[in-house]
Amino acid sequence: MASCGVMNNSLFQSSLYSHYSSSLLSSSGTTLPVKRQKYCGISAAQGESHTKETNDAVVKTPPRTLQFTGEKPSTPILDTINYPIHMKNLSLKELEKLSDEIREEIVYTVSQTGGHLSSSLGVSELTVALHHVFSTPDDKIIWDVGHQAYPHKILTGRRSRMHTIRKTFGLAGFPKREESAHDAFGVGHSSTSISAALGMAVARDLLGKKNHVISVIGDGAMTAGQAYEAMNNAGFLDSNLIIVLNDNKQVSLPTATVDGPAPPVGALSKTLTRLQASTKFRILREAAKGITKQMGNKTHEIAAKVDTYVRGMSGKPGSSLFEELGIYYIGPVDGHNIEDLVHIFKKVKEMPTPGPVLIHIITEKGKGYPPAEAAPDKMHGVVKFDPRTGKQSKSKPKTLSYTQYFADSLIAEAEKDEKIVAIHAAMGGGTGLNVFQKRFPNRCFDVGIAEQHAVTFAAGLATEGLKPFCAIYSSFLQRGYDQVVHDVDLQKLPVRFMMDRAGLVGADGPTHCGAFDTTFMACLPNMIVMAPSDEADLMHMIATSVAIDDRPSCLRYPRGNGVGVTLPLNNKGTPLEIGKGRILRKGNRVAILGFGTIVQNCLAAADILQEVCGIFVSVADARFCKPLDGDLIKQLVHEHEVLITVEEGSIGGFSAHVSHFLSLNGLLDGNLKWRAMVLPDRYIEHGDQNGQIEEAGLSPKHIAATVLSLVGEGKDTLSLINL
Repeated sequence: MASCGVMNNSLFQSSLYSHYSSSLLSSSGTTLPVKRQKYCGISAAQGESHTKETNDAVVKTPPRTLQFTGEKPSTPILDTINYPIHMKNLSLKELEKLSDEIREEIVYTVSQTGGHLSSSLGVSELTVALHHVFSTPDDKIIWDVGHQAYPHKILTGRRSRMHTIRKTFGLAGFPKREESAHDAFGVGHSSTSISAALGMAVARDLLGKKNHVISVIGDGAMTAGQAYEAMNNAGFLDSNLIIVLNDNKQVSLPTATVDGPAPPVGALSKTLTRLQASTKFRILREAAKGITKQMGNKTHEIAAKVDTYVRGMSGKPGSSLFEELGIYYIGPVDGHNIEDLVHIFKKVKEMPTPGPVLIHIITEKGKGYPPAEAAPDKMHGVVKFDPRTGKQSKSKPKTLSYTQYFADSLIAEAEKDEKIVAIHAAMGGGTGLNVFQKRFPNRCFDVGIAEQHAVTFAAGLATEGLKPFCAIYSSFLQRGYDQVVHDVDLQKLPVRFMMDRAGLVGADGPTHCGAFDTTFMACLPNMIVMAPSDEADLMHMIATSVAIDDRPSCLRYPRGNGVGVTLPLNNKGTPLEIGKGRILRKGNRVAILGFGTIVQNCLAAADILQEVCGIFVSVADARFCKPLDGDLIKQLVHEHEVLITVEEGSIGGFSAHVSHFLSLNGLLDGNLKWRAMVLPDRYIEHGDQNGQIEEAGLSPKHIAATVLSLVGEGKDTLSLINL
């Protein structure tokens, strides 16, 4: 197993520090200033004597003026780059210019397509430096979450297709293995990169290869437990691995509060703001490996958030968490200084056996584009915008989003019930709880990107008689499923799960698609599972959740806007009878039973059948998947020849529960024709949300066609509905 001994560490440090002016060396040690950098980040000293701060070591470079006119920018250097190999002979000045050209290119492109902007602008220099020093696809770069990968896509053969990003049949918004050999690992969820990178590094060692593996992870993603699990294992295995910690003052998620951007939370975040910089190092020695590691004991305030230096496991002042985990720490480094980045990456690359190394860089989200620098949270994810001003082209919809209706309703409930509390996992803006937090600052908890903790934290609140509402995207709740089962459902604790983004989500694609929540929640013995058909029903179900105080419950609602129905007075819903659905339209022969907002498509299908074919069908809204409304299902079966169940969820969900009920009650033993319409058993790629519904076969026309096929209508009738 590779290890980095005392001599290698010393050689590595002296090689790294020789890049900088010898005039800045102190008598008691070696201080490494970072040219044109805000923070003096890397220093070394022998022995225990103190090293003075060298204030004049910080030299700032005036920012270069970039052009954002709305016209296609001039990019003479970028025009010569099709793949990373074309960057190898560029000078430092050319690499700096390339970084600026990429920044202008991203603003120009995303202004026309929408997408993730601020996070990509913040890593332009980092991406250029990585691809200049390392050689993908042989070397592996894993981008955590992947919001920031637009510069990477541009430099790896996809520049000509950037205008298609997040569109149907276009480039994905995240790195994707099927899309390019340069995308080493598919991402979209947070905090997976170190685990994946370590797996690749160990595989490399077992296969006798010599390539490099680099994980790029943000400070926000470092709030998740998986990142620390991976670092703990990396320090033990000691495989050569480079971790780039991109500290950019924000979580790269829609986390903003009403008053502005929200930093990552927790003690780890607070400690990074007291990062050690330009100080002496003390010697740490791993007894088993004999590795000399050096660390500082003075602090320097910086504008960053994740905890880098804390008291180590030994309890000695100044110990580094990373160092104690067996990871060699370098930093902080100016993430917008090409010269420093290239130098450090080259030195780390040249070391034969460094083991795991963490390079801590400081970047600015939205860097170089004034509107994004001024509001990096609001320009994290954007629609089309004017590149001259940053103003987004948002048309005002007739109705609010389901997320906003949820927030308004929960506030109305909380006004009447002081036991209601809300929890989210670094998604205040995405879940709407930023509004709740504004109204009830002491009753809303952002736990960071930590879904497992969020669920069990909510369970603890429930044990003490509070009424926790845990708002997590459907696809993100997958990350905390064991806690849902073991800590909540098994103990029958009344935690209320609000599963936003249920169903198809459009441009974010399969990584964010909420296809599986009904399936994995409704199989739990104590869970009540609801889904509203419209925004008013959502408010009634929130009131129902408040009233359920003897077991857990959940409700799913989609990305998108309401349908325009009349809302309850003051947004305060009325509790529904548990396990009871409703018939919305009476017909004959055929009954369509929908679960969730797909009921709107069922009603539209009924309109098509009536207007075009003269067929009158019944439409029912199940409201509950668990417990099912058995009386309603029996009524529909007895009064109709055909029963169709429709849901915007995967196999094994609502329709499976209906099938089980039908079979147990002998309702399939007669002449009933039953069909289930669910999402296909495959991942549906990114694109327009309506287009995804068409692809899934769940549009009103598809539902109508299914009805026609079961009542014996021919092809001529099918042609009338333009299928």
